[in-house]
Amino acid sequence: MSADDETRDLLILGGGLVGMTLALAAAKKGLSSHIVDRADPAELTAEGFDDRATAISTASWHLFTNIGIAEGLEEFACDISSIAVTDQNRPGRLDFQPEPHEGTLGRMFPNRRLRLALFEAAAAEPLVNWVAKAEVTKRERSEFGVAAGLADGRKLKGRLMVAAEGRGSPTREDAGITIAKWDYHHRAIIAGLTHEKPHDNVAWEIFYPAGPFALLPMQDDADGTHRSSLVWTVSEEDGKGVMKLGERAFLAEVEKRMGGVLGKVLSVGQRSSWPLGFHHTAKITDERLALVGDAAHGIHPIAGQGLNLGLRDVGALVEVLADGASIGLDPGDPQLLKRYENWRGLDSFMVALATDGLTRLFGVPGAAASAVRRLGMSAVQRTPALKTFFMDEARGVSGDLPELLRA
Repeated sequence: MSADDETRDLLILGGGLVGMTLALAAAKKGLSSHIVDRADPAELTAEGFDDRATAISTASWHLFTNIGIAEGLEEFACDISSIAVTDQNRPGRLDFQPEPHEGTLGRMFPNRRLRLALFEAAAAEPLVNWVAKAEVTKRERSEFGVAAGLADGRKLKGRLMVAAEGRGSPTREDAGITIAKWDYHHRAIIAGLTHEKPHDNVAWEIFYPAGPFALLPMQDDADGTHRSSLVWTVSEEDGKGVMKLGERAFLAEVEKRMGGVLGKVLSVGQRSSWPLGFHHTAKITDERLALVGDAAHGIHPIAGQGLNLGLRDVGALVEVLADGASIGLDPGDPQLLKRYENWRGLDSFMVALATDGLTRLFGVPGAAASAVRRLGMSAVQRTPALKTFFMDEARGVSGDLPELLRA
């Protein structure tokens, strides 16, 4: 019998960073999966395909360590040792810097490296049947199991369907799960930069009325060229114009907003632009169905928590299913799904609300609003307990953490 013909514990629809991590984490607990994705892995890992980079929190790094991919990723990591937050580079800066014994606030990785590590691990894992370049044309769920019909006529069967396709999840739509959403009418412009001064492992979050302007530290090139990843939020109407700017004009606009923190900007990589919105589902489970990652919650990238929130979903779902398996429960058992719903529903909603609130707070224009924000930031700067709270949130180590996300 081929792997495609087996009925596996999980049928994961969507093989991005969250879906692939889920398949590998489940395998570590002895749970088998089919993972189906439309994309061609060769294209996703091609040099130059994607200039995006992702901040991996401390808790997410523990997850990568526990599933065995951290060692291969370590050489590509750039530590975030502190975060500097300013309102338009005016006085009243807020600095988050953990004590030396607390470690970093996270690590930056090129998305391409994360994909390569996950794909290599999945290809070598017998409990993961990875079906790439496949179109799902039919989804079936019943009290007896789940199945996905593919465009080429194949049919994959499982016990629990997991929607991991991202924001526009067709599986979520197919299940009729209601969703609250709004558009920020903003776009994130993302590009890699090289610059004159070293970043000293500091991540900068500079707030402007149009949205945050973030500079995230990346590893220096082999020849010592200093590099950072830019995430610049602009209004929807300005987005097209910013994308069309010539390189010199784009560099001039970026330099103006940086306020000299990294010196002269030397070059910019390939630019990409992404619409920004908020969405949250009314529930994250249904009959033999669980939602993970952006299929369940889409948030503003203001705090860099999108992927990390999805990886918390992964850790919780795997722990719930493994606990169930140890007493003989089927992965689609309603009690297990209820436990997952209760565990993740509120936490992800609170993070989503907090990021939405920050986006709105820093988007209020005018000198008075700026003065109030800077007053609040200086109060946090002088309150160690508050700073520790925010740093623990950034590192993902607060709340009821799944076992796989602990050291």
